Amino acid sequence: MGDTQDWAAGPGAAERARSVLAAAWSCAVTADGAREEYVGAHTVTGDGGVLLDVPEDSALFAAALCAPRGEPTAVLEFADVAPVPVRQRIRARLWLAGWFSQRGARLLFTPTRVVLRQPSGAVLIELEEYAAARPDPLATAEAQLLTHLADSHPDAVERLTRLVRPESLHAVTRVAPLAVDRHGLTLRIERTRAHGDVRLAFHTPADDVSQLTERMHALLTQASAAACPRALQRHRADGDR
Repeated sequence: MGDTQDWAAGPGAAERARSVLAAAWSCAVTADGAREEYVGAHTVTGDGGVLLDVPEDSALFAAALCAPRGEPTAVLEFADVAPVPVRQRIRARLWLAGWFSQRGARLLFTPTRVVLRQPSGAVLIELEEYAAARPDPLATAEAQLLTHLADSHPDAVERLTRLVRPESLHAVTRVAPLAVDRHGLTLRIERTRAHGDVRLAFHTPADDVSQLTERMHALLTQASAAACPRALQRHRADGDR
């Protein structure tokens, strides 16, 4: 279910794809008719290639060496999972089609097609745009930042709902931090049988964690000056019964 809050500035598809890639800890590889899962085995090159550590006696290593050079022979899949438990926890999926070549004891995957699927739909990203993009500066710190906000500062999350339009809080049962990037914070608004997302924009982008702290304090100051939504007041009262 979508909410009526207008969406603020956010990362483009290429930057979002590179952020998913930078933060992912695991990936699935489909090649030569087989699918394998790898955890903590990949790193990313500056232009978005993927270096993968696989055993030299693995079927994937053999298939990569035997495949025609330069032809798409494999697909890598990365899932962007929300750090805080929420409904429909996968925020995006990234697929890279391309080919492997040997780089010492590792395999280098060169993408020839990049597709990012988010709740809004799938986007085919131009290869030059993908290669030139850089991850969001908060991408690798996001998981720790959001879990700390949810676990240690639930009062702050509740206060931020004062910046959400009242109609988006109708029948709310839970609000949780879903995502954060240099442009803003996204809250997941959960209801009994539905949910929606609302984005709170920062006044200027945050280029690092220290700037993010200042941007969050600015949002909280703004929220403190706003009235508590009636929908949330009713939910709090119902929960106290």
